[in-house]
Amino acid sequence: MRKRIDDNLKRHLIKLVVEEGKKQIEVSREMDVPVSTLRRWVSEYRKELQKERNGEEYVTPTERLKQQRALEKEIQELKEENEILKKAMHIFSKNPQ
Repeated sequence: MRKRIDDNLKRHLIKLVVEEGKKQIEVSREMDVPVSTLRRWVSEYRKELQKERNGEEYVTPTERLKQQRALEKEIQELKEENEILKKAMHIFSKNPQ
């Protein structure tokens, strides 16, 4: 049966490898974590760091969908405001006082 590893412990193990330069095999043995799992975590962490350095943001599909919906909502609101302004401009241009 697999044991569930806490996210804080996971981050700590990744930092031991990436920032402190410990070998993955040593950390794996000391903390009783499969070396393949630790390698995967470190690889994912390094990819995220690389994306951040390149100015890209790591976004999950769900987050991307939320962003898209928010942008679509904002576009709709702006279109409505634009229509109101057009109508107001038409009304004020008819009755110059």
